[in-house]
Amino acid sequence: MSPPDVDAIIFDNDGVLVDSEIIHVEVERELLGEIGLNYSYEDYMSRFVGLSPKDFEAELSDDHEHVFGRPFPDSFRDDLKKRVWPRIEAELKALPGAANLVARAGLPAAVASSATADRLRRKLEITGLRELFDPHIYSSQMVPNGKPAPDLFLHAASKLGIAPDRCMVIEDSMNGVRAGRAANMFTVGFTGGGHADAGLAERLMQAGAHMVVASHDELFVV
Repeated sequence: MSPPDVDAIIFDNDGVLVDSEIIHVEVERELLGEIGLNYSYEDYMSRFVGLSPKDFEAELSDDHEHVFGRPFPDSFRDDLKKRVWPRIEAELKALPGAANLVARAGLPAAVASSATADRLRRKLEITGLRELFDPHIYSSQMVPNGKPAPDLFLHAASKLGIAPDRCMVIEDSMNGVRAGRAANMFTVGFTGGGHADAGLAERLMQAGAHMVVASHDELFVV
């Protein structure tokens, strides 16, 4: 399966390059349930996955204020970090095929993630992927607006020196797909992460993905 002719590939990280979303979502939903915010899996995946940490916490704060009439707990960020990072350090693995895809395509490649810069780089280091993309590793901290705004993908394209409409984005979240489309890039939905449920492909298409694949090996196949 080959996308239209493009000059660069921009990867999301969590759930696309590294199989971290399954860990994040499990821990986040567990912790939120303990403070009384319960979401169905589909609603959670549709609303929150792909957001920057700042926007994620803002959405949760609004929900908590609406439900309970009081501020969102200040301890949430630290509590989440204490629970999720030991599992990231112990369990995180790269999703197969990304390095082969970059080699087969023979195109410049970048990572553009909603994660903070230090956590993004650490995940790439744990999985042995950092050198594949360095120095083109970009965090939502580097732009004014996170996904679903196009800012981060446009920033990555600018740093690569490639026009946005000549870039392909690979994303596993609805917010990421919306960002790719807003950036006028060919946007591929990815369902190869451990967090993917049976409805993910349909949701990514509904968000605007031009095509959906279950593995990196499906792309640039002649």
